Amino acid sequence: MTTIVLADLFSPTHADAIISLLDEYVQDPMGGGVGLPASVKANLIAELQKRQDVHVFIAMHDNAAVGMAICFEGFSTFACKPLLNIHDVIVSANYRGRGISKQLLAKAEEIAIKLGCCKLTLEVLEGNTVAQGVYKACGFDGYELDPRMGKAMFWQKKLI
Repeated sequence: MTTIVLADLFSPTHADAIISLLDEYVQDPMGGGVGLPASVKANLIAELQKRQDVHVFIAMHDNAAVGMAICFEGFSTFACKPLLNIHDVIVSANYRGRGISKQLLAKAEEIAIKLGCCKLTLEVLEGNTVAQGVYKACGFDGYELDPRMGKAMFWQKKLI
C-alpha cells in the first residue's frame, strides 16, 4: 500500500529520498537526461529548509520512497488569493502506472484547499503525453483567459 506523507526537510531519511528521487527524475529524458549536479545534491535541502512556502510530499511504499511532489506557494493577482504550483512530480520508474502520481496530486490539492488557494498550477512538456493524460484525468488543462488569445506559454530566461 502506498501512502503520501508530508516530508520533514530536517529528517535525513526524507532528505536522502528527495535527492534520490529528484536525481532519478532529472536523468529521465522528461527531466533533461542528466543527473543532478553535485552542488545541487549538496545544497538543495538546506535551501528548501529556508523557504516558508515549500510543500514536499513523498509517496511511501513498503517503507521505500517511490514518488514525490515538490510544491511552492505563489499568488494570483487576478484572484487576489494564493495559488499552489506543483513544480515537480516524480514517480520512480518501477512504480509508474500504479496511480501514485494521482495520489500526489490529490494531496497537493488537499493542501491547496487548506491554504485557501484559488488554483493549482503546473508545467508539462509537450512531448510528455503520459503526464498530460494523468493531469487531464485530475482536472488540469491548459491556461487561457480568452480562447481567441490562445493558451498561455511557459517561457524562461536562464540567469545562471
